[in-house]
Amino acid sequence: MLDRHVLVLNQNYEPLSICKAKRAIVLVYLGKAEIVERDGRLIHSVSGSFPLPSVVRLSFYVKTPKKDINLTRQNIIKRDQHTCQYCGTTKGPLTTDHIIPKSQGGEDSWENLVCACIKCNNKKGDRNPKEAKMPLYRRPKKPHYLTFIHCFITAPDSHWKPYLFLE
Repeated sequence: MLDRHVLVLNQNYEPLSICKAKRAIVLVYLGKAEIVERDGRLIHSVSGSFPLPSVVRLSFYVKTPKKDINLTRQNIIKRDQHTCQYCGTTKGPLTTDHIIPKSQGGEDSWENLVCACIKCNNKKGDRNPKEAKMPLYRRPKKPHYLTFIHCFITAPDSHWKPYLFLE
């Protein structure tokens, strides 16, 4: 139960991060956060019981820098929802592919990298999609950080929906 994910909100209800329930309970106990949404279950200790939080809000405002998502292979695959952008398969090992190959001046960027199955990656080779006659299912773009909070959790807690703009 203490390994459950809890959504952490800034004082202004902006989603900040996700932490484990154990960390959220410590924040609440120390007065650094308040429980906004409860799971419905209780955590029992020697000295008492605490409600299991689902969403907590910090008691103070945390100024955060512009939220930037690191350009990594795993993040490209998450953005593309584990789907090959050439054939649409979700089976087998997946890798990343440069839409415009580096040999043709392509760069490492959110707009030039897509998820691809190994078969399509090898078939496309060192060509662009037009030359290989392999159109993309979807044009890639840089994701918003909320997208990655959505991707991080496979089954979002229903209590999180209003705070992550899922309703």
